Amino acid sequence: MKYTATTLKKLEDILGESAFTVRYERGNFQSGYCILEQKRVVVLNKFLNVEGRINTLLELIPQLNIEFDKLTHESQKLYDDVVSKSLKATA
Repeated sequence: MKYTATTLKKLEDILGESAFTVRYERGNFQSGYCILEQKRVVVLNKFLNVEGRINTLLELIPQLNIEFDKLTHESQKLYDDVVSKSLKATA
């Protein structure tokens, strides 16, 4: 996966299509992010560079309750790729 702004946008779109809001804020994030599940908000450390933001979203997306049916076909393919890579990493 390439670490570009386009890739970051595609990962953010997965969250957006599942009714999550992605915000970039300052704060004391031990892991680089904070999840407010009841409000469906993901807050990322705004000081992360593009590569850090992508890596954080790649770690985060498999943990969230993503509504697969609401995703566009392109987002579904990327989501499947992210989840399968996550499963391989933990195996």
